[in-house]
Amino acid sequence: MPTDLATVPRTPVPLRWPADPAQGGWYTEAEHETVRAVLAESSDWRVGWKNSHYVAAFEEAFAAYTAAGSAVAFNSGGTALEMVLRHLGLGPGDEVISCAVQFVGPLLAVINQGGKVVLAEPDPTTLNLDPADAERVITSRTRAIIVTHWNGAVADIRPFVALANRHAHPVYGPPAVIVDAARACGGRAPSGARVGAEGWATVFSFESKKLMTTFGQGGMVTTNDASLAERLRWLRTYGGTEHWGTNQMMTKVQAAVGLVQLERLDEMNAARIARAIERTRRLADMAELTQPPVLNQHQHLYYRHALMVPPSWAGEGRDRLMDLLASRYGLGSIISDRPAYQFHRLVRRHTAGQRCPRADALTSRLLCPCLHPQISGAEEAQIIHAIRRATAEVARAYPTSD
Repeated sequence: MPTDLATVPRTPVPLRWPADPAQGGWYTEAEHETVRAVLAESSDWRVGWKNSHYVAAFEEAFAAYTAAGSAVAFNSGGTALEMVLRHLGLGPGDEVISCAVQFVGPLLAVINQGGKVVLAEPDPTTLNLDPADAERVITSRTRAIIVTHWNGAVADIRPFVALANRHAHPVYGPPAVIVDAARACGGRAPSGARVGAEGWATVFSFESKKLMTTFGQGGMVTTNDASLAERLRWLRTYGGTEHWGTNQMMTKVQAAVGLVQLERLDEMNAARIARAIERTRRLADMAELTQPPVLNQHQHLYYRHALMVPPSWAGEGRDRLMDLLASRYGLGSIISDRPAYQFHRLVRRHTAGQRCPRADALTSRLLCPCLHPQISGAEEAQIIHAIRRATAEVARAYPTSD
């Protein structure tokens, strides 16, 4: 298995389409015009870069968009999640359930805040956290459940809220349901609610590759818990005059650009969904590849277009397909996301004795070839051709009867 999450061709070659696009949400003249205006305004030494007005406006607009009670902006999604967990005051033995298939960041945040990561299996179709397996591992020590909308497939939060209510902590009450929406900004839940309105807290990332982005970094927390929102504002600004805090503020220009990106988010997501559904349609007749699930409108935002090879190709056959796509056709792909205990030493030590066989099996078959709405129609046709040709070649070497 490759040591890197992305394709590493056996013979290094330049990729025409990178393993992962460097930017997700893209900028138009509207963003550029906003930046110019902020630069001009801030060049006055009496004005400078004080960010309160722009950040407050972005938070208000984001809360309205998600229908959440409050939105609190941060300099990144990672620091935002750290501060949400800090509010819980995790101590030795306090457990936080999380899916084994997800980005390593949430696991590291739990470890850093003093909690114990408890891994659970993914749903075999969406690869989101499986509610039944979360119930299998929940205990009287569980303080939180992190539910990730994996690669833009929006999970149903309601079963996890019900699970938390059935398994209240003896001191703190029902475990907090924390939603990782880094890859699902603008999505709709099965309930019809906008992502960000459900659960105790929802964390968004505006990092460069995300569905909307604020100059490469940025984050937001939405919540209906007024006390959480209040404390998050202390934590990001040195604690006011009474509390501990640090500087985790979003900048003025990031917030200004975020306002424009938020106005364009539905348009950008619609273009991504259309491109992904068209790719799914054009590959649907390939028996060797399992396509990503097609869910209700805006319930799957296709942050990545996830394909599955047959079980008989797991590991070696999948790696051969990724290498062939890269070396012969210049098409990068990524394994998104194999369990962190497979490659991250700290997570492996922290979760010693915990393994998720379903997660291991599914991600050994997984690859996500490059997808972006701004890839031209002609280039997309070439990508489809490459996937077809490379898959056919690998199929000659590996049986698919199982």
